[in-house]
Amino acid sequence: MNDTLASPTGLKEHPPSVSYRPRTVGIVDRIALHVGIALIKWGRRSRPVMSREQLNREYRTRTEQLERERAAERVMRLTGPLR
Repeated sequence: MNDTLASPTGLKEHPPSVSYRPRTVGIVDRIALHVGIALIKWGRRSRPVMSREQLNREYRTRTEQLERERAAERVMRLTGPLR
């Protein structure tokens, strides 16, 4: 295999000589970028970690409140006027 390949006849410039115009970013795009970054920061904010005792106390409080509301609704339905 002693064949040689012909070199391309039309060599291209690298980089192409095209007038480069810097791309400008519109005000709407800038606002959208700032809002997006603010939302990401807000979503990643640190939240206080509750201890196990605090979680248990909060659970008991919610459970007791639900029981009181159910008892009050039961009394209301039992003592209310019949339809």
